Amino acid sequence: MAIFAHPPVPLHGVDAFRDALAKFALLFFGIALWYKGLSFYAYYLLPLVWILDGGLGRFKETMKEPLVVALLALCVVLALGILWSDEPKAGFKVWRRYFAFLVFIPYLALLNKKRLRWAIAGLLAGYFGAVAMGIYQWLIVGTQGVPPLGMLYLHFSSILGIGAIVAFYLAGRSANKKTNIAFWLFAILLLFLQFNQSARGILIATIISSSILLFLLHKREIKTFLAVMALLAAILAAFAYNSSNFHERLAQARNDIELSRAGNFSTSIGYRLALWDIGLHGIAERPFLGHGTGAAVKYFEKNVETYKGGIYKDLRAFHEDILHYHSDWIEIGMHLGVLGLAAYAYLLWSWYKTFSLHRMASLGAALVCFIFLCGTTDNLVFFRQTFYLLLVLTAVSIAWQRWNGDASQPFTRSDS
Repeated sequence: MAIFAHPPVPLHGVDAFRDALAKFALLFFGIALWYKGLSFYAYYLLPLVWILDGGLGRFKETMKEPLVVALLALCVVLALGILWSDEPKAGFKVWRRYFAFLVFIPYLALLNKKRLRWAIAGLLAGYFGAVAMGIYQWLIVGTQGVPPLGMLYLHFSSILGIGAIVAFYLAGRSANKKTNIAFWLFAILLLFLQFNQSARGILIATIISSSILLFLLHKREIKTFLAVMALLAAILAAFAYNSSNFHERLAQARNDIELSRAGNFSTSIGYRLALWDIGLHGIAERPFLGHGTGAAVKYFEKNVETYKGGIYKDLRAFHEDILHYHSDWIEIGMHLGVLGLAAYAYLLWSWYKTFSLHRMASLGAALVCFIFLCGTTDNLVFFRQTFYLLLVLTAVSIAWQRWNGDASQPFTRSDS
């Protein structure tokens, strides 16, 4: 394009300082999001730099992204829910968790063609650093997750799953065979690591989402799709057969189900089933507006001793602190009923719509499927690093398509 025929005019003075500050903020956030101590400073730095960069004047432009509107809508609904909650202090705490993800707005607004590489550098440095630490913890220390970063095995498995999905997408979009193979190998490595974490539900979510992604990428080439799926199935079968951790978790799942049928819910699966049972009962009591933002945990504590004759009363011995309902849908339904569930469904749809508008429909479908499936068995908002990673990936993907999508090499294949 003619507009890029001449070198950009160098910035001077205040403009140069603001540009340098924006680059640093984007780089720093990508690294700092993995560590709570650093992410606190990175979180507040982004809005400050956004304001200095004139972001408020461009807010209408930022609002054109469906995901931005949906995040704001969900935060508004959660804030309203505090009004009819018996636990307003707890409601504010819950609202604050979701409100924190509005950092997506300044992060996206700060991105431009020159700053994109800084954002990508921060994202890659932070992600590979976290994965490397997780590998060290697994191989050398002999533990799961990444304790130095405050990441349990569930959190770590979720970032591995997201990385595998993105790697499969980049492999499918690549027109270069060597690049394609490299991304496939990286995705396989992440799946291998995920098989050695004890997050059954998240592993299943990754496999299903990856399969959907591969179908969407190769649906017009049925032979290629069948070959790719056969290869993936063979790899997964090999990992499952050789993973002692996978066999242990499978045996534990069978045992948990048997104990639950016998009335013993003091197991991982039994604990979730009990939470969901009480949660669904709570939603049925107040289906339209729920019990108010922040009242979900209090409802469980009040009813666990008496619900269904007290069959779940021993759960406190298994897990003393009840933090959430291990399901995004039940958690939000308890807070806000149908109103909250509609707002959350709108968020997922808008997330997909944002990817679709920027010609990345297959990636959007896979990631939203992953969020949906993970949200059935876990409360994703508690996975702080995971949610930030998803938002940063979305922003970087949007920026890449805006300024590199038409002529990106080697990623030249179209995405419907």
